[in-house]
Amino acid sequence: MSRQKIILWALILSCLASFTVLLSMGSSTYREMPPIPTQVVSDDGRVLFSEEDIQQGQMAWRSMGGHQLGSIWGHGSYVAPDWSADWLHRELMAWLEIQAQDQFGQAYETLSEARQGGLQAELKADVRRNRYNPANGTITISNTRFDAINRVQAHYLSLFSDDPELQPLREQYAMKEGTLPSLERRQDLTAFIFWSAWATTTDRADQPGVSYTNNWPHEPLVDNQPTSSITVWSILSVVVLIFGVAALAWYHSTLKHDPLPTPAKEDPIFSHQPTASQRALGKYFLTAIGLFMLQIVLGGITAHYAVEGQQFYGIPLSDILPYSLTRTWHTQLAVFWIATLWLATGLYIAPALSGGREPKWQKLGVNLLWLALLIVVLGSMAGEWLAVQQVLDIDLSYWFGHQGHEYIDLGRFWQMLLMVGLLIWLGLVTAAIRPALSEQNDHKPVIWLLYVSVVAIGLFYGAGLMMGKHTNLAMAEYWRWWVVHLWVEGFFETFATAVIALMFVRLGLIRARSANAAVLFATLIFLSGGIIGTAHHWYFTGTPTSVLAWGSIFSALEVVPLALIGFEAYEQYRLRNAASWMTNYKWAIMFFVATAFWNMFGAGMLGFLINPPISLYYVQGLNTTAAHGHGAFMGVYGMLGIGLMLFCMMGLSKGRGWNQNLLKWAFWCMNIGLMAMLVMSLLPVGIIQFFAAIDHGYWFARSPEVLQSDLVRQLVWWRVPGDILFAVGGMFIAMFLFGLVKASLAAKRAKKLATA
Repeated sequence: MSRQKIILWALILSCLASFTVLLSMGSSTYREMPPIPTQVVSDDGRVLFSEEDIQQGQMAWRSMGGHQLGSIWGHGSYVAPDWSADWLHRELMAWLEIQAQDQFGQAYETLSEARQGGLQAELKADVRRNRYNPANGTITISNTRFDAINRVQAHYLSLFSDDPELQPLREQYAMKEGTLPSLERRQDLTAFIFWSAWATTTDRADQPGVSYTNNWPHEPLVDNQPTSSITVWSILSVVVLIFGVAALAWYHSTLKHDPLPTPAKEDPIFSHQPTASQRALGKYFLTAIGLFMLQIVLGGITAHYAVEGQQFYGIPLSDILPYSLTRTWHTQLAVFWIATLWLATGLYIAPALSGGREPKWQKLGVNLLWLALLIVVLGSMAGEWLAVQQVLDIDLSYWFGHQGHEYIDLGRFWQMLLMVGLLIWLGLVTAAIRPALSEQNDHKPVIWLLYVSVVAIGLFYGAGLMMGKHTNLAMAEYWRWWVVHLWVEGFFETFATAVIALMFVRLGLIRARSANAAVLFATLIFLSGGIIGTAHHWYFTGTPTSVLAWGSIFSALEVVPLALIGFEAYEQYRLRNAASWMTNYKWAIMFFVATAFWNMFGAGMLGFLINPPISLYYVQGLNTTAAHGHGAFMGVYGMLGIGLMLFCMMGLSKGRGWNQNLLKWAFWCMNIGLMAMLVMSLLPVGIIQFFAAIDHGYWFARSPEVLQSDLVRQLVWWRVPGDILFAVGGMFIAMFLFGLVKASLAAKRAKKLATA
């Protein structure tokens, strides 16, 4: 059996085994997730919350922006608190204060250390004891805890209203006034937040000392500390990483690379005229860059809210565009514009692989899909504004407004419409690529891998539809990360790897045989860790402790290929001078080189900083996560999307209006600007929070005492130079595209005059 077939079978078996494990983890999570009680009652029979209160509270949380205003279980935005950790600490302090007054007639802070220690021991016994009765679905709490919860509830009812007394705190949290104007919604919200906090400290029935969230967050008052599993599997993950890097380096050193072929004297792409459907793709690229520029503007506004929570340089912008909305649009547009570039690339390359042949109605399908894209983008953004402004009722908000889950925020109707659009895209690519799939040629394995990734992209977004209105948050997080990790980080990456290889093969720069082996092996290495590696997002989301083992080991394996990705960058970099006509593609290749760098730094180094359980236990939801997110999402997927766009645009424009200087300035401004915002602001703030979380508890790392401190505010301002430089780079890309459009229109006018 050839080496290529061995790798192919290894890839198939690896994917089958990985998805078996992934589905098994989902089944275990469903059985062991934190239960939603039928009611919460005190020892003396007073009813605190009902199941309907908690479920409606989850809907209220979704309607106000969900993950985009603070976080739950560490997932969400970074300026407002993590509500589960914040509620927990406030409840514990209220409990201690009540008991200090009852037992000693003094404030808790004035008690001796011995008395404080005694009360903390009573508190731990009260809070960690699991009093959920599966027979009747009731959670029973002590009378003291009942009274403490009422105090915290009163605080939250005021916080999410427009109570003037808490206006300064809302300013620090970047909350708009009257976040939830309805008292009923605020009351329901407190039920949901209480439940999320209850799950963080209540011991599992079969695992004393381990809560439903594996003892997250760090809370010294009740000994919420890292479990032995968190520590052991973190150490083993580092060992596996070292072994994996060593093994891959050894394998790489044994390879015999085929010499590069002699390139053609002329650019092969110029010898082919674009098809009708390919020409129709120009508006996709223009739309994507338009969305990119809007995302940059919204990113600047969102970042500024960290220092001026309700205003933008004195303008009361939060009345119209509050933080929760600008961050929603900022993160959602990142997915939209990058996905648009990649989808357009798929539609462009499919007819190219089939020798310029395309189905009769391909152009019409491309145009209709673009129209559907605009409807989804504009409709979902309008719905999210209406939801955050609390114009819609709870049900309408779910369907047409805001689902509250980061990266799949758009209302369920728009989500379903987007799914239909992806299926149309799958159909269009299938119809166009079908002739290439049946042909016998040297690069057929890569074409098939490309098509399999297209099928996965078209179908796996549907995982986001697996959660409903009242799905337990543990299962909602399980399915959400199928979309964010598998759909975006998994199959789009496989798609991009295959597309880049096929582009270089078509240009005659690499041999098809070499591309086949390289792409199949790269995909095997990436997916063998990447599929199960999804679990590192689930460590503390109500999943069983087995997830810690799977997630830590396989997320470490995700980093292995990234550690040696410099070889890939060098191979691509040396192609830029393979032929004289390759100067046209210099900056497209440079964007691929940047992708490799950010894969190593943003996805690899910054990713591993937060991947081991012991690390993520303290830094989940801190600015270290934001540093990794920006470095990986924009650095890898954004740069890659721009590189793919440039290759396609060269074929569409035939070099007319191609301005190398604009591309050079765009490249360096964007990459230097991105690095500056990470190392001058996001990463230092995250490290400051890291120390605070270890020393005082997770709640403190997310508190105004840290985030509004003089040092952190100064670091937030230090982000401005990087943001501005990055935005200037985006403007150069927009100017470059404008030049292409201008040159194309001029060529059309000249042709029309010549034939008149």
